[in-house]
Amino acid sequence: MARNPIQFQHGLSLPAFLEQYGTEEQCRAALYRHRWPKGFVCPECGNTTRCQLSRGHYQCHHCHHQTSLTAGTIFHATHLPLTTWFLAIYLLTQRKTGLSALQLSRELGVSYNTAWKLKHKLLQVMHERNQGETLTGRIEMDDAYLGGERQGKRGRGAAHKFPFIAAFQTDDDGHPQRLQLRRVTGFGVSELTRIAASMAAGSQVVSDGLACFQVFDKAPYHHERHVVGGGRASVEHPAFNWVNTLLGNVKNAITGTYHAIRGKHTPRYLAEFEYRFNRRYDLGAMIPRFLTVALRTPPMPYPPC
Repeated sequence: MARNPIQFQHGLSLPAFLEQYGTEEQCRAALYRHRWPKGFVCPECGNTTRCQLSRGHYQCHHCHHQTSLTAGTIFHATHLPLTTWFLAIYLLTQRKTGLSALQLSRELGVSYNTAWKLKHKLLQVMHERNQGETLTGRIEMDDAYLGGERQGKRGRGAAHKFPFIAAFQTDDDGHPQRLQLRRVTGFGVSELTRIAASMAAGSQVVSDGLACFQVFDKAPYHHERHVVGGGRASVEHPAFNWVNTLLGNVKNAITGTYHAIRGKHTPRYLAEFEYRFNRRYDLGAMIPRFLTVALRTPPMPYPPC
């Protein structure tokens, strides 16, 4: 049997990563290239000439505004070496499964609190990157919940369960292409209307009989509705083969995080899985693409790490 080229791609090995980003100087050079690919540009006046001060800041020759390489980015006011940030990016983007904050703290040699804040800042970059993407062609959609087992009310109305929508794009042969996972406040028409904005006009949307999916009954979409009921019949229906498979993978990937999930963090956990899945074709280019978005992502509200 032929090997799956995606599964067996080389990716970026740890020695290759260390060769490219193993020193603080290499990391700073990489950030500079991605922040100012055509050379320095003052964030205040747009001037392109500057001098570098002894403490590493850049001063504009025109307005004398001072800025740093990391100012206004996800790395803003960091106390960690850039090599630690880059290693965290490598560990979170190159693995098929998720990495807990506790394990990340061990890998990086930092405290758990630092690792947790660092991880969530990087997950926010993934979340920001995913928001502008559009699905097209044949799209399987389904509703689902995340949340651990807790005492109290059970089922769909349980307070500890967080609803989300999974949308999965396949090609003409039915092979998986791209995935979207979107947290919603509930399965209502208004929430699905918001999600529909990320579906290209003319897309063929395949869904079950849940009432909220009626937003795809009219142009510019082609809606294929399957009323399958609940239980095993809905899971085994061939029309939802890939979206059900991916939902199982999503839940397995973040099972260890269920008890730590809070509503405001759920989109980041979903974004982590979505980000890695949609970029699985070229693991070697993960870090440069990540840096481009990270430098456009504003600082997080957490204390510096």
